[in-house]
Amino acid sequence: MSRASMSVFRFKHFEVEQSDVAMKVGTDGVLLGAWCRLSGARRVLDLGTGTGVIALMAAERCDAEYILGVDIDEQAACCAARNFECSPWSERLHSLALPAQMLEGEPFDVIVSNPPYFVNSLLSPDSRRTVARHTTEITFAELAAVAERMLSEHGRLALILPSEEMERFASETHLCMVRRCDVRSIPGGAVKRVMAEFARSAEGEAPQLETLTIETDVRGEFSEEYRALTKEFYLKF
Repeated sequence: MSRASMSVFRFKHFEVEQSDVAMKVGTDGVLLGAWCRLSGARRVLDLGTGTGVIALMAAERCDAEYILGVDIDEQAACCAARNFECSPWSERLHSLALPAQMLEGEPFDVIVSNPPYFVNSLLSPDSRRTVARHTTEITFAELAAVAERMLSEHGRLALILPSEEMERFASETHLCMVRRCDVRSIPGGAVKRVMAEFARSAEGEAPQLETLTIETDVRGEFSEEYRALTKEFYLKF
């Protein structure tokens, strides 16, 4: 399919062709890709890469020499590989079709993931969408084990999850939460998502706490903090 088709999501410095993936580019992935800390990272791993959008954002944001996107869905991994090849950072980006539990090799300085989080909900009739959204192929405990095994000594794991699921993940890992951002859709609204970073040891007595609100009180108007976080990527900003 032509990259000029409606299936292409255009950012300021790269494009994401997403016709062959169950989960398209969404707010969660872009938020995490813009928020996670990448300074000094030499190796970056994007678990459940899908279209490859988070890995592409990492390549734009940092000078890591090796950025790997891994997905259990072979079509998604191939889609990510095509997007990587068409980007300005193709030499540093790599895609692999593999269950995360089977990863081996040199550890990573940053692991980033927008993982499946539906645990006991009704499964989708689309098997690929089920794998992308539900914890049928990788549980939180398994995700935690992969991160604990594949992180470098001073590495960080960055995740985005609904608040209840983030608490569940935190209870499944030996890693320590060192940074947390509560995300609301509107001012005063409920926390819809939590972004968090985990490390092997806590840097202080409590994680660094942040908040982010996506819209203002005016429906459809984006907040200044959301614009500031994503302006290097979204064409609309």
